[in-house]
Amino acid sequence: MGRTIASGAPQALSKEWTPVRVTNPEGVGPCIILCDHASNYIPDGFGTLGLHDGDLQKHIAWDPGALGVSAVMSRLLDAPLVESCVSRLIIDCNRPLDAPDLVPSLSEATIIPANENLNDKARRERIELSHKPYHAAIERLVQERKAAGLPEPVFIAVHSYTPVYRGVKRPWHIGIIHDADERLSAPLIAGLKRDESLSVGDNEPYSPADRVYYTLERHARAADHSCVMVEIRNDLITNAHEEKHWGEKLALILQETLGKN
Repeated sequence: MGRTIASGAPQALSKEWTPVRVTNPEGVGPCIILCDHASNYIPDGFGTLGLHDGDLQKHIAWDPGALGVSAVMSRLLDAPLVESCVSRLIIDCNRPLDAPDLVPSLSEATIIPANENLNDKARRERIELSHKPYHAAIERLVQERKAAGLPEPVFIAVHSYTPVYRGVKRPWHIGIIHDADERLSAPLIAGLKRDESLSVGDNEPYSPADRVYYTLERHARAADHSCVMVEIRNDLITNAHEEKHWGEKLALILQETLGKN
């Protein structure tokens, strides 16, 4: 078996590794929940990529808390959930195939020794290992829902981010990332701002210009499906109770929003 270092990672409970998992594929709600960076799992043959075990617990390896929030939303919205089950240090499923950081050799300030000077063959192997099956699973799910006569999907990508990045504090509790299509982002931002204790980022701490919107561009925007990316500060989703809180908050606003359409 490969390595899952953080105790909350999904593969810690699984005897058989799979590159992608779809939960509640028959859910009939309008949403599809995507979790690009759900796991810090390193499959067999990669060791620790030349890193210390502690590095694999950090945000550079995955989005801590994102899967827990996604699972709550999936249940409350009766939505399929698609999660990548491999660390983004192996390959980042939320990057195009020609991206320079598809297989990152530097993440924040950490050098990834095993990813330096990767040859084309090794790069292709990683694409086949994780990137290709993840996106194929999303495409297959969309086709299955269409064949079942379900409404056009609404895509919600759930991520988390660090409170401090390269020495700069990030004040937002949650950020909503979107492009010119604001069908989901505008009501979601407005709904979150009803809680005056929250600092809500509008295209903060990232925006599509930072090349973080690939999965949604590929599966939602290319077909004019509405979509949004949710970024939650990871110090706010450190346990199941906090994940439940944010999952419920987001699901309620989405239910209100989608019920009006």
